[in-house]
Amino acid sequence: MAETPVQVVILAAGQGKRMHSNLPKVLHPVAGKPLVQHVIDTARTLAPAKLVVVYGHGGEVVRSTVAAPDVSWARQEPQLGTGHAVAQALPALAGAGQTLVLYGDVPLTLASTLKRLLQAGRDGLSVLTMELSDPTGYGRIVRDGAGNVRRIVEEKDATPEEKAIREVNTGIMAIPSARLGDWLGRLSNTNAQGEYYLTDIVALAVAEGIPVRTAHPDNQWEVLGVNSKVQLAELERVQQRNLADAMLVAGVRLADPHRIDVRGDLTHGRDVFIDVGCVFEGRVELGDAVEVGPYCVLKDVKVGAGAQIAAFCHFDDATIGPDAAHRIPLNRQGRAVQISPARMLAGGLPEGVDDVVVMLDGKQAFASIDPAGLDIYWGAYLGTPEQLLVSGPLGDVAEEIIRVRADAAARLGWVFDTYLLRRRDREPARGG
Repeated sequence: MAETPVQVVILAAGQGKRMHSNLPKVLHPVAGKPLVQHVIDTARTLAPAKLVVVYGHGGEVVRSTVAAPDVSWARQEPQLGTGHAVAQALPALAGAGQTLVLYGDVPLTLASTLKRLLQAGRDGLSVLTMELSDPTGYGRIVRDGAGNVRRIVEEKDATPEEKAIREVNTGIMAIPSARLGDWLGRLSNTNAQGEYYLTDIVALAVAEGIPVRTAHPDNQWEVLGVNSKVQLAELERVQQRNLADAMLVAGVRLADPHRIDVRGDLTHGRDVFIDVGCVFEGRVELGDAVEVGPYCVLKDVKVGAGAQIAAFCHFDDATIGPDAAHRIPLNRQGRAVQISPARMLAGGLPEGVDDVVVMLDGKQAFASIDPAGLDIYWGAYLGTPEQLLVSGPLGDVAEEIIRVRADAAARLGWVFDTYLLRRRDREPARGG
């Protein structure tokens, strides 16, 4: 961590025209979290004295989506460049320490990289740079014969010789807070884009004899931004592989690290196995020795130690007990939703829903199910996945049958019970 106080300014005012979306660019998700939320979360690890988000396009939608007590806001209207954007945050900033400038559409920069940048600029200004084989589109780092940074030139303003430079500016900078206001006030928009470039403060620092140093990310993907759905998809796969690698290092066995999607927070115990095609959303906790079969979706679920979840299960807001084997009936038809044991159904099925799979854990009964207008079928697995029993409709005695079946399941050791509720104008259910 830096020895001097750190303030963070996150630039998130861009429109994102190439996203072709009504959703503000910085709210598009990577791994289930808005781009700008990734940046905010990383900034928090630096324990900043102030955290300011500069917003513009999307206005109150951006604010309301990622609002938090430790986040201050500054509006940029109109958008006149990165220097103008940072200037909007000045009233919220103090004049001591360092001001770190980040970007709301560059979500994957590691905290370790930012700490290295802050350390490099502890007695001056520091810029995060990288070398690219094809630097097209980036500002170039211009150095003198001794290797000292002299200025940053944007591509549209660069000469052919400057365009040949491969070291580029990522946009991320650590600036001495005491000089920030004066430098921003001296920026000019006399350039090819007619904007106030934040990068022009580098030349101002050099002119004052203030050291300008550089730091570099360990991975190129740390400084990749999002300007299109193509780039968003590319970063999604990068982050999913990052998450998969972290799980592998921690001891999780993945059938294929390229075929798992974590869209929230996933915690796990030891000796966990996850098969291909699984999606984890919200907060999911997997206990020791849990096995998750292929193509399952778990959203806000806690799975007890030793539980085995078979293929194609979908759990939402549920707690799955230890040593359970959960499966769903075969050959479901119509529009269906799945209900966890924690939920009840009263007054029939929701509007627009034809089928509901009700899942019992062998101990809980759905006493409040109203069978009016419904046919109810049951299926029970008796310890082995191959043995499935399916009956016909249970009719008006549904509540009593469910109660008896739940009691019997507990008494006989059946590990899981399921019931299919279907509107009576639908085709009969069929067992597999």
